[in-house]
Amino acid sequence: MMDAELFRHTVTNLFQGFGLSIYIGLSSIFLASVIGLGLAIMRGNPNSMAARFSFAYSTCFRGTPLLVQLFVLYYGIGTMDFVRESPALWWLFSDGGRCAILAIGLNSGAYISEVLRGGFQAVPKGQIEAAQACGMSALMRFRRIVFPLAIRQALPAYSNEIVLAIKGTSLASTIAVMELTGHAKRLMNQNYAIIETFVLAGALYLMINFFLLACLHMVERRLKH
Repeated sequence: MMDAELFRHTVTNLFQGFGLSIYIGLSSIFLASVIGLGLAIMRGNPNSMAARFSFAYSTCFRGTPLLVQLFVLYYGIGTMDFVRESPALWWLFSDGGRCAILAIGLNSGAYISEVLRGGFQAVPKGQIEAAQACGMSALMRFRRIVFPLAIRQALPAYSNEIVLAIKGTSLASTIAVMELTGHAKRLMNQNYAIIETFVLAGALYLMINFFLLACLHMVERRLKH
């Protein structure tokens, strides 16, 4: 069992990576939400090139492991000459934290696109036809009718994707990012308290997800009323 001093030392060090895990997670969720919404809208016309691209993107990123995608971005694309010669690309790919945000965002975006697509398909056609009859433009119909109704249907599944994105931030430690799991690995090598260290790290991840799920639950309750 951990003594009080070792517990304090472990928690203090884990909190050094806690903020970075939150930053990577929230940034990834924002990027994934933007990508997912764009891809879901593209799927609106099944016969268009945009729909085919969206389907191919979703299949590719959902069909391959996030860890592989992270390694391809950081150890693969990040080492190419054209990336090193471009200031903007080098800024993105030279930093493990930014690569982790990009990888998680691209991966989660594929899943969120399917979640939102299901929400869009669940919108009653009668509601859309009524909005058309009232003279609403396509943008106004989307903003006032389609999106609010779709997000109500998609929110429970969207919540699951947020949890997965937060848990996915732990993979950033594999490319030397000292977030929560990175600090836990370093502490494990120092104090050999493997179980205790990773139980505490898991509790901190649980804390993040509990808070985010509580926020989403409040949003879901407000949307239902």
